[in-house]
Formats: sequence, C-alpha cells, structure tokens
Amino acid sequence: MITIALSKGRILDESLPLLLAAGLTLAEDPDSSRKLIIETNRADVRIVLVRASDTPTYVQYGAADLGIAGLDVLYEHGGDGLYQPVDLGIGRCRMMVAVPEGFDYERALRERTRLRVATKYIRATREHFGERGLHIDLIKLYGSMELAPLTGLADVIVDLVSTGSTLKANRLRAVEEIMPVSSRLIVNQAALKLDRGRMQPLIASFRGAAVAYG
Repeated sequence: MITIALSKGRILDESLPLLLAAGLTLAEDPDSSRKLIIETNRADVRIVLVRASDTPTYVQYGAADLGIAGLDVLYEHGGDGLYQPVDLGIGRCRMMVAVPEGFDYERALRERTRLRVATKYIRATREHFGERGLHIDLIKLYGSMELAPLTGLADVIVDLVSTGSTLKANRLRAVEEIMPVSSRLIVNQAALKLDRGRMQPLIASFRGAAVAYG
C-alpha cells in the first residue's frame, strides 16, 4: 500500500488536478467526508489527511510514503530523510517581511534597530535577519500575523503573501522577500528504495502532471 499525505485547504484543492492527471481519483470528497484516510481508484494507493505542518513528519517517519508540502513547511522542518524530486508549482506565494504603513523599515535596518518580529517561520526568520547582522526578538504566533503590529505586540511580521490584499486591508505593506514558496512532492527515501517498482512510476506521473499544469 502506498500512502500519500495531503493537507486540506489550498494544497489539497490544487493537488486534485495533479492527482487526476497522475491517474488517481478519490473515493470520497474530503471536504464532506469526516474520514482522515481516503481510498482511491487504485487499491494500492490511499490518501491520509494531515495538518500541513505535519506532512513532512509523516513522510520522514514512514507513516506516509509520499506527501505534498509547501517549501515554507519543509524549510522549517529541515527536510531530514526526505527526497524532494518535483516542484509541483502549486500553492505559489512569497514569504515576506511586512511592516505597518508609515514604519521606516530601511531606517531600522540602517540603524540596526532591534526589532520584535512575529512569525511562525522561526528558522527562516532567524536566518534571514541573521544574514543581515541584526538581532531580533522572535515572537512565535500561529494565528493572524497581521494583528501583531496593530496591537503593538511586534514591530514587523514574517508571513506568506499571495495577493497582498490582507496586508493592505490591515494597513500593512510587504517590504522584503525572504523566499518564493511553492509546493513540492516529497518522498520517504527508505520507501523508495524498498518499493521502487511502484513508487518511481507514480513520481514520474506527478512530474508529468506538474509540467502539464505548469
């Protein structure tokens, strides 16, 4: 049995055409079903629905053979034990530094102001500001980052930005890109070695689907 880990939301929605192009259809609608394990039209392939941040862990430890995860999640996880053969080109956005309107970010950088930064991307944020030679106070949040500067909790935020409309609605602006983000197909390396005959064609199908939908 080949198990593929997916997370509900944007990744799942944008993964469905790729699954279809790879010859896989789900036996049930994941949005209406309460099941966390969903069968497919192939008796030897199933889908497990997990939290986005947990996808690399399921694949790393072999609870899932493959998964689809954003580069943001993979970077924070570290990617240990994971093979990332395909950039699927879905879930595109950018990890950005954003500040309140009127905040002089460039001056803060010049004067090496110690900034309070709210984010859930601790590793990426620490490394980004570390490369700039800045000391920061990291504030880890899981909810709406935009609220942190508005309430005085943080000076700036690091978050994913797609259209920028949420930032604009909350009087924030993106000032610096940390990295472009898209979703990758990730593979458990041990599973690939042990079951290459079934895994490799499936990986090739995803690669072909990504090219077709790119």
